[in-house]
Amino acid sequence: QVHVVESGGGLVQRGGSLRLSCVASGTVSNIFVMRWYRQTPGNERELVATMTVGGSTTYAESVKGRFTISRENAVNRVYLQMNSLKPEDTAVYYCNAERPSDKANFWGQGTRVTVSS
Repeated sequence: QVHVVESGGGLVQRGGSLRLSCVASGTVSNIFVMRWYRQTPGNERELVATMTVGGSTTYAESVKGRFTISRENAVNRVYLQMNSLKPEDTAVYYCNAERPSDKANFWGQGTRVTVSS
């Protein structure tokens, strides 16, 4: 069983910064692909950032240059550094861990980010 837990959300003013953390633990023997998604009420989850097993990163256009995903060496812990936050970044942020061997996906419970104007 794999457990995914996010932390670090909160309330911040426009232009501020937050760092989200995510760890995948449990029966984990491989490095997972780690992704951050976000969701607002009435909308589908939006892919925000991806960290591959090899360390490559990709970002949604809306967050490029402002958000950075990073991984602790050789473990399934990732961070999402969010700078220059905008009110439109307000959402529940979810961490996703994908097991490369069978593409099984595991989700965290989400952490809320609110950016005030």
